[in-house]
Amino acid sequence: MIRARRIWVTATAVLTVAGVSPAVAQARPQPPEIRPATAAKDNGVLPPGWRITNTDGENALEWRSPRPVPAGDARVEFHADGKLVGVPEPEKDGRTFRLPLDDARTADLTDLQVLAAGRRLDQEADGASDARHRRSAPPAAKPLAELPAGSVDPGKPGTYRTVTGEYTLAPVRLPGFSAPVEMRGVVVAPKGATGKRPIALFLHGRHATCYVPGGEESNIDWPCAKGAKPIPSHRGYLRDQQLLASQGYVTVSVAANGINGQDGNAEDGGAQARSSLVRTHLAHWADWAAKPATAPSAVRKAPKADLSRVLLVGHSRGGEGVNRAAMDSLYPPPAGQDGHRGKVRWHIRGTVLIGPTIFGQNPVPDVPSLTILPGCDGDVSDLQGQVYADGTRGVSRGSALHSAVHMVGANHNYFNSEWTPGRAQAPAEDDFWHDPEQPDPVCSPGTATRLTADQQHRAGATYIAAAARLFVAGDDRVRELLDGSGRRAPSADPARVLTHAVGANRGAGFLPDGSVKVTGARLCSAIDPDPRTACLDAEAGGSSPHFAQWQPERETGRRAVALRWSAPGTAVKVRPEKPLSAKGAKSLALRVFVPPNSTGTQLDVSVTDASGKRANLGRVRVDGLPGSDRTASYWAREVRVPLTAATRAGLDLRRVASLELIPRNRSGRAWLMDAWAWSPGTPVVREAALTRVDIGRLKVKEGDSGERTYRVPVRVSGKGSGTVRLYVLDPVTGKAKDRLVTVRPGSSGIDVTVKVRGNKRFAWDVSHDVLVKAVRGTVVGSHSGGVTAENDDPMPEITVKPVAGEVTEGQPLKWQVTLSAPADVEMTRTLRFAPVPGRPELSTKDVDRQWLLDMIGNVPEGDIPLSQLEYAYLWAAVPVGKTSAEVTVPTVRDQVAEPKEYVGLQPTDDEGEPHGPALTGTVLDAS
Repeated sequence: MIRARRIWVTATAVLTVAGVSPAVAQARPQPPEIRPATAAKDNGVLPPGWRITNTDGENALEWRSPRPVPAGDARVEFHADGKLVGVPEPEKDGRTFRLPLDDARTADLTDLQVLAAGRRLDQEADGASDARHRRSAPPAAKPLAELPAGSVDPGKPGTYRTVTGEYTLAPVRLPGFSAPVEMRGVVVAPKGATGKRPIALFLHGRHATCYVPGGEESNIDWPCAKGAKPIPSHRGYLRDQQLLASQGYVTVSVAANGINGQDGNAEDGGAQARSSLVRTHLAHWADWAAKPATAPSAVRKAPKADLSRVLLVGHSRGGEGVNRAAMDSLYPPPAGQDGHRGKVRWHIRGTVLIGPTIFGQNPVPDVPSLTILPGCDGDVSDLQGQVYADGTRGVSRGSALHSAVHMVGANHNYFNSEWTPGRAQAPAEDDFWHDPEQPDPVCSPGTATRLTADQQHRAGATYIAAAARLFVAGDDRVRELLDGSGRRAPSADPARVLTHAVGANRGAGFLPDGSVKVTGARLCSAIDPDPRTACLDAEAGGSSPHFAQWQPERETGRRAVALRWSAPGTAVKVRPEKPLSAKGAKSLALRVFVPPNSTGTQLDVSVTDASGKRANLGRVRVDGLPGSDRTASYWAREVRVPLTAATRAGLDLRRVASLELIPRNRSGRAWLMDAWAWSPGTPVVREAALTRVDIGRLKVKEGDSGERTYRVPVRVSGKGSGTVRLYVLDPVTGKAKDRLVTVRPGSSGIDVTVKVRGNKRFAWDVSHDVLVKAVRGTVVGSHSGGVTAENDDPMPEITVKPVAGEVTEGQPLKWQVTLSAPADVEMTRTLRFAPVPGRPELSTKDVDRQWLLDMIGNVPEGDIPLSQLEYAYLWAAVPVGKTSAEVTVPTVRDQVAEPKEYVGLQPTDDEGEPHGPALTGTVLDAS
């Protein structure tokens, strides 16, 4: 007998969904101390809001939000028991998310959660809860002290007036997208400027695409339906464009609604498509520079663009798109996956990435970048864009500056005025969810640390202009605003903006990721489910952008040094495998973070050379960022100590053997990300000839018999050789095995074979997935792929017939679910309680109370017909290899004389629509 709504289901393994395209929705931070609406129950049933559906033999795990979830940039994920189950697909209603359960792993779906960038979506959507679950709001966070002003302020408007126009070109078709993608751009340029001018191209992120004027709803369709208009997200950066244009830059912001509306099935979340779009626009600008008469009017009114000086600015998924465009411009992608053809006639000098995603964790090491991390980001709330800095360490020459800019109090949306309430043409909102009755101490509007929309946009424009001035114009005076030197740009006031960086004139580095020995502290793992080895444990009570989750449950090679002390003076020593050279360096720069809201952590810093000579360099102080349990505030501050003392002590700075940190507080915690030999200045960047790796996906039919061997398609291009870390995920357990692999063009070095056994029984498709990440001398384009074995056997017919369709009260009603043939996967049928017109219905008082509790989570007051209960349905499953199962409705006997009572059961598909004839059960009175 099958119990209603069991939670043991045939579920997609972690590895299967790792390669599935990142379905998206906007993440809403978790309201503090609110009872989870979908916490798993010990009695073995799915919680309210969740169900298992079946359409045409395909099982799916479905979650329905109480209200629409706006389309955003973060990837929505289903988790169970703290582990990734899969990446669901959003439905057009904006509320329903569905994950096909198409693999052969049986998973216990306990503690179900819906996460996006580490934030819960499945809490009570309106923030309301019983008063006993509330707590007094913590005091508002204190703003950080104001930093000294830098020697230049890039946020000041320049001397040029500006001219604005738009162009529309023929749409383009991109691989994997059925509908063409628009080619539209808004141009803002300096009026009257002479000569060629550098060009800045803006790309917006994944947002709703269409709206009906005068309405309150939007969607992510493409093309837009009749009566709806495209949301002009590309017009949301006009203020940024006007500032740059006043300073002499030609700027264009391009539309990407056609990608946003179709990237749900793209394995990389649309990164390659966005790159193709950007480079197609650049190709047109190169044509227009060569033949000005062929340019649209908006372009002819602008000075000629200098395509040798290009800055790319991307917001959210647009950030990942322009990063890929920079990569593809240097290291061409495989033709089959790229939508752009032709030679590269431009040179990208740098990128600006605003609240970006980085699903592949594959930054371009030799293109300078500035990444803005919004401290109150409610969409990409894990601030995964930190990887654009951290992920470049040790990969290439290290001469490109990669700056991380933490903007306290900024949210995700307000950098784009078309995503900002009161300024946008379409419906817009604050992406950081907040409960007015329980304000967040850092991010709720009105707190001392939260920025207004105007303040945030002005600060964003200032730092975009700073990147242009450093990366494109080569003004080294701006570097101190971006590289952790502790200076501010007054135009960004009152925003508190902190920076750190890797690259540029940083030489030898103490990197915990490499071969290193640590004493007096713990060498911890960034991504590890084991709290004994993970960098952040439960006691830390927060998250860190430095440890943003990648796809494997456990990731090799990302580490830090975790310090914890209960008395001052406990030395922590970090010793690399080989001595490092700091010759010629001015200082030692360390990136260290401490718990949010903490102040005054002090560490003495010393180094020892290979001969054992030691020098104390000085003391540093590190304060935490303003943070709450809803922010990713474990973020490293950059601190520096001069190497003067080491020189005076006669240390051989060509052979520094170890770094020592000595805490001076009574107790505390700190994490060391890295330490570098640092000198001022911005070196000229020379892009290295790196090896490029792209993983493909091969789809094959399983066949009826025998065993066939297939290889995962891998393309290695470029020059030289390098190393990557390869992850091969088990198709049953989802566990990943990894290894370092040397790759070179002409001989991939990556040889992963998959055995597919044929049969004649119905089953789901099985994905054998492979992931790859750059380690040294390489870049990675398509980071995930594998072999998918597609089922080619017909689905058995499913019928439902009564076994005990008429019973006396106190006996169970029974129906039998029968398959026409056994299957290799569990087959299900969903039966929704339905009214029986004109007849008395079975109600909540006529059935077993515990059974009812198991089914819907609570028993409502009163006597309610079963057909009127929300989330009330039966879910019957036929086990693997079997052909039948039973589902029951247990009735109870009472002492009340009653007429015959009836219950209706309607088989449904995964949309909740009828699927086959309705069934009726009859209960006779026993009195």
